[in-house]
Amino acid sequence: MLERLVVPIVGAPMAGGASTPELAAAICEAGALGFLAAGYKPPAALAEDVAATRALTAAPFGVNVFAGAPSEAAPGAVEAFARSVAGYGVEPGAPRSDDDDFAAKVERLLDDPVAVVSFTFGCPSRALVERFHRAGSEVWVTVTDVGEAERAAAAGADALVAQGVEAGGHRGGFDDEAPGDYGVLALVQLLAAAVPRPLVATGGIATGRAIAAVLATGATAAQLGTAFMRCPEAGTAEVHREALRRPGRTALTRAFSGRTARGVVNRFMREHDAQAPHAYPAVHHVTAPIRAHARAGGDADLLNLWAGQAHDLARDVPAGQLVRELHADARAAAVALHDRLT
Repeated sequence: MLERLVVPIVGAPMAGGASTPELAAAICEAGALGFLAAGYKPPAALAEDVAATRALTAAPFGVNVFAGAPSEAAPGAVEAFARSVAGYGVEPGAPRSDDDDFAAKVERLLDDPVAVVSFTFGCPSRALVERFHRAGSEVWVTVTDVGEAERAAAAGADALVAQGVEAGGHRGGFDDEAPGDYGVLALVQLLAAAVPRPLVATGGIATGRAIAAVLATGATAAQLGTAFMRCPEAGTAEVHREALRRPGRTALTRAFSGRTARGVVNRFMREHDAQAPHAYPAVHHVTAPIRAHARAGGDADLLNLWAGQAHDLARDVPAGQLVRELHADARAAAVALHDRLT
């Protein structure tokens, strides 16, 4: 799949609303690879998104699935956290654990295959990878260190999504208690030397020069997420778009979901990060009503403003235009580098 891409750019799957069929299709139509995010969606809604994307483009596209098992905190820890986040104008949600309908989504994608199925938060079994291969789908796995990459390669993954710590949203590693903390350039170098699999570099990539840099380092393609969040085709909430338009520091936090993720620093993160337990998705369900209330009311201080470290460089342009401009800038950077080295 990667070798057949006209443009070596992948649109990152962004669960929670930013990824839409319109965004995925626009990226595909520009010669890159668009992705849908299955995370948080019921299986029927995933099927609807796949059908809607096919209606917009005949090009291949991918779907990302959450593969991690729920993480359980010490007894009472989540309940104590829920009490601590009361008082924001809406009652916190009830904590509960689930696997995001993993099996049902997998069966949907096996029955109605797409070009690529990628996994985040964990590694699928070799048996499952082989089922996807028989269905005609490539399998990609998000990794944050060499150990995870070796496990994914052993399971038969066709490509590895090398997620640097600069990336916005959730860390995609297998063990959130000890996620890899490599920057994307260091990680791509390490993986290229250790694991014979195509690499998709992601994390803090927002310009053509950065795309050229990760390709020169050993990646086959660059995956961008935050760079597409201000595109009109994205489902990004307006309050989130406004936050991305302003310069702002990002940080890693478990405050919104119980799993480590990078977002723009705000009041909720400052007040609750230190006490948030490692309990995903229980904490996610606790804060869901607060986040929905903040989104509806335009309150950026209480919302999970996921963003990569280079979010200041995102722009309000159509996704297809952005892909074409990034590709042209990457080509120009590669030519300039060639001239510099020769």
